[in-house]
Amino acid sequence: MARSILGHNLESIQPDGTLRPVDGESSRADEPGHVALALGEFYRATGESTLDGHDIIDLAARTITAQIFTEPAAENGLAYAALGLLCFGPSKERNPVWERLVPETQERIDKALLHRSDYDNHWQAFNIGKAVARFSFGLSKKDETSRLIERFVDRVNSTSSNGFVDDATDGIGGNFNLYGVMSLVFIRSSLQLHANSGVRDRKLPTLRTYAEKYLKMMPDLVRSDGLGWAFGRAAGAYGQMHCISLILQGLRDGWIGDDQKAKYYDVLRRLFLFFYQTYLDQEHGFLDVRDAERTAYSSHTTRLANFDAARYLCQWSRLAKTVHMPTGQAKIDPPKTTGRFVIFDKSSRKEQGVFLYRDAGSGLHAQIPLIAAGGKTTADSLPFPHCPGIFDWPNNVYAPIMIPELTFGDKVTIPAFYGKNCVTGLGLRRSFFFRYDQPELITTEQEILKGLGSVKVQWNFSGPQISAEFAYQVKQQVSLDRFRFMLAIAAPHSVYHVGGSLALGAEGHRCSVTKDDFQAVWQETEVVTSDATYRTNYGKVHYLQTLERDHPLIMRPGNTYRLAVSFEPDVTEIE
Repeated sequence: MARSILGHNLESIQPDGTLRPVDGESSRADEPGHVALALGEFYRATGESTLDGHDIIDLAARTITAQIFTEPAAENGLAYAALGLLCFGPSKERNPVWERLVPETQERIDKALLHRSDYDNHWQAFNIGKAVARFSFGLSKKDETSRLIERFVDRVNSTSSNGFVDDATDGIGGNFNLYGVMSLVFIRSSLQLHANSGVRDRKLPTLRTYAEKYLKMMPDLVRSDGLGWAFGRAAGAYGQMHCISLILQGLRDGWIGDDQKAKYYDVLRRLFLFFYQTYLDQEHGFLDVRDAERTAYSSHTTRLANFDAARYLCQWSRLAKTVHMPTGQAKIDPPKTTGRFVIFDKSSRKEQGVFLYRDAGSGLHAQIPLIAAGGKTTADSLPFPHCPGIFDWPNNVYAPIMIPELTFGDKVTIPAFYGKNCVTGLGLRRSFFFRYDQPELITTEQEILKGLGSVKVQWNFSGPQISAEFAYQVKQQVSLDRFRFMLAIAAPHSVYHVGGSLALGAEGHRCSVTKDDFQAVWQETEVVTSDATYRTNYGKVHYLQTLERDHPLIMRPGNTYRLAVSFEPDVTEIE
């Protein structure tokens, strides 16, 4: 697969080492670095220096040169390029790519890697990669790898009470997303290339402490059809790739106990099958993340995704040899109906996490993230049951999907981003609940509005039935100018999907509003089939249904204004 993907994309590398983008897209500054690491991993996995008549050594030298001379420097690309160079050999004297570089480029690499920076988010992982390359390649006698890993860990501990990676740099904080998994995978891959294996051995226990947090989530996170991480920015194809990498690294390093291996092999198999059938054009052999029906994270290009996939496939093939996958079907316990809240951060200021619910009977499997959204609010990170095929949302676009949006003047508020008093537990007849408070309302700009009002949220899950209640109170008389609550109805991709994947049947969501003190009205269903704005990571959004009140409502203190909605979706499986 990696050969095929590379074969389709190597021709996009221009003579100067930059990439020719796919039609309708524009290139990213860090792309050459991603290409260099993909080529390096291919070389490590195969020992081959040519592919389909292309000289891998020459292409690596060109892309590394392009990355090093990118202005302003793209530090993530620089880290990928430096590790790509290291893949061809840790000694300058015996590295075929280093020999191809002109002296000016060699000096520039030396200078660029000596430049030190500092970050509070996933970019710190790239500094660790640069430090590994700097020392391993003999460009610095002082090895800063250990110190930088400790600094990365300190930052994690200072922003998360439970050891998860917060990718926010400002605002409310607590942007717990897929980049936490990516950071740990990248740091572990960097350590594997470190010239001093002693540093790797000393730092692995530290990494394990944090990687295990994510590894323990995987059996509850991954759906029966293999869908992996599905919320927050950059899910989709990367929601499969990063999770597969983390599990394979965990198996290789012995972080998954023997009694758990059968379970994780099964999770791995499902994750890979979903990735393979959902994102790979099997007829031509390349990764397809963006077309008329679906899209990807706005800043990820098709070229980037293809070279990243090729790099990961090479790593997986190497790792699979070391972890000795069992042949035949492993004995797996049948899925149980479960509800679990994974706490990302719990402090006096805010609580954040993700509620994972699985109904064994219908296969319904939802992820409700209560997290900050970083710089830009989109539907990806809002706290509703993310379940592609059943409960969908438009990617890269903001819409109040399955949560109420209250507008007061120029302030638009939603019950998202943070909670207090997060509680989960068992209700009547094996039902589950997840509830949280917001003592102060928060805007879509992630600004807390002091003294305006509060909201209490409760989600209930009983088999395939889901209900939610939002109870608002205001602290002073105020005019509510607008109220909205939206549903998106989408379909899995018509071509790229896994057999047995979840989809909505003819009966739809079977949504009923059981209590509405806002006296909102369902608007005419908006058909967005031909609107390219409304696509998901997995398929096309066809309809938007909006419950709206577009004229003012005077809200008074002492009153509770409730919206209660219930769903019993018609869950089917596609062939």
